[in-house]
Order: sequence, then C-alpha cells, then structure tokens
Amino acid sequence: MTALRNLLPFGSSGRTHGARAVVTGAGSGIGRALARELAARGGQIVCADIDESRAAETVALIEREHPGAAHAFRCDVARRADVEILARFADSVFDGGVSLMVNNAGVGIGGKPVGEIGFGDWEWALGINLWGVVHGCEIFAPRLRATGRGGIINVASAAGFAAAPSMAVYNTSKAGVLALSETMAAEFSGTDIAVTVLCPTFVRTNVTRDGRITTGSRDLADTLMRWTGFSPERVARITLDAHDRGRLHVLPQPDAQLIWLLKRAFPGPYTTVAGLLERLLPQDAAATTTTTQRTGV
Repeated sequence: MTALRNLLPFGSSGRTHGARAVVTGAGSGIGRALARELAARGGQIVCADIDESRAAETVALIEREHPGAAHAFRCDVARRADVEILARFADSVFDGGVSLMVNNAGVGIGGKPVGEIGFGDWEWALGINLWGVVHGCEIFAPRLRATGRGGIINVASAAGFAAAPSMAVYNTSKAGVLALSETMAAEFSGTDIAVTVLCPTFVRTNVTRDGRITTGSRDLADTLMRWTGFSPERVARITLDAHDRGRLHVLPQPDAQLIWLLKRAFPGPYTTVAGLLERLLPQDAAATTTTTQRTGV
C-alpha cells in the first residue's frame, strides 16, 4: 500500500510523499516521529528544534535509512527572527521551496488556577505554543502561496477545546492554534494548499518533563499517558494520512473524539462535571521551571 501511495501525484492522497518539509520541535516526541515518517515517505526534512543536539539526533536516526534526507537547524520558535532565518535556510536546501510546514514545537504547562499562574508563565508558554505557530504560519504561508500548492500541519491539542480547569495557559494556547488553523483552512479553500490541525489527548512524549507543570498534575498526566497514550509514531502516521486526505481536524484517539462531541452536545453539564472532577484531584502548587521546548501536544 505504501508503494502505491508513493506513485500518486502531489496534491492527491500523496501530499505527504516526497514532501519538502520543515518540522519544528523535531528533536523528540511527535516532531521526531513526524520527521522520520516524512523521510520514510520519500521526503526531505529540515528538523528544527531549540536544542540543536536533539535535532541532530533526529537527523542521525533518519540518515541511517535515508541518507541525505534531513538537516538539523536550531530555532527558537518564540523568536520571529529565528523562524525567518529557518525559512531562508529551508529555501537554500530545497529545490522548489518548502511544500509542507509542520508547526509542532510546544511546551506543557498546568496545575494552577487563573490568578495564581503568574504573567511570566503566560508569556513563556504563549510565546512558544501560540506565537511559535503564528510565526511559522505567517512566514511560510506566503511561500506556499507563491508555489500554489503545499500544506501546513499545526499541532494543537484536545486541550484546545476540552478546557480542563487548572490548564488555562495551555488551553488558551492550543485553542488559539485551533482557531488559527480553521481560519487558514477557510482562506486556502479552493486552492491546492491544505491545512490540518492535530488535536490529541495523551501521547507518550516528554512534554510533561520539559514544561512547567505542578508535581501532582504531572504525575496524573504521566499515569494517563502510560495507560491510555498513543505512541508518537502512531499519531504521526494518522496525522500525515489525514493530511493526505485533506482533513482539517485530526482527533487520533477515541477520548479526544468523545470530548469533542460531549462539549458540543452538552456544554453546560460538561463544564459542571469538569469542575467537579477537578476538585476531586490532588492539589499541588509546586511547579517546575524548565524552559526547554520539545514537542507539541
């Protein structure tokens, strides 16, 4: 089946095959899995990450099976200048320009109610999770328009519509990514440029370890991730296949799909139950202060 898809023309179900892709947050987790899967589909990839050594690890993994397919690049997506330099680098290594932009870089944050979060955490997380995607879209969209074809994949989260208590910063950042993606999909409708937004629940990545999450919330997330989480590789395949089919929303897990339906069918009861469940969970105000960005979940 993979061989058959590789024969399909660009812009049909083979959109992610032979792509000239930029993937942010490619140093681990979903970003690394997306980069490796794109390489397996015959693509060339610029693996961008704030930790260049992590990006280089991803490139090394790709190079074992696909020599010359990947390039490592250091980029802090919260800095517009960094993303502009990333775009120029991609222009220099790809013949024909970028055909797929994957805005994946993100950080985890949570465990405190609004009023106790602090502006520093708001600015840090929104800078990466939301502004990082804004930078990627604003800078790469004109390149895609110039070629008249391509795609953008933005990694949001089910948190963007689940609106769980004590997750305001993360929820807000991912809701913004969701809204941005839906808007761009409308703007690109009728063209050969597709937009897909990924909204997973738990994926087995290191996002809880590399963010600013209180101990109790991190332990709960780690438990749920271990028992219910999908692997990054599985999520990557689902996402790229959905992008091939031109799907806008990708909710890879059944729990994400259930939350999506419940929130829309019963908005009042949903909010009430979410608040009650929050009060039953352990409360912990001790947050980590790690400031690295790894994956987008």
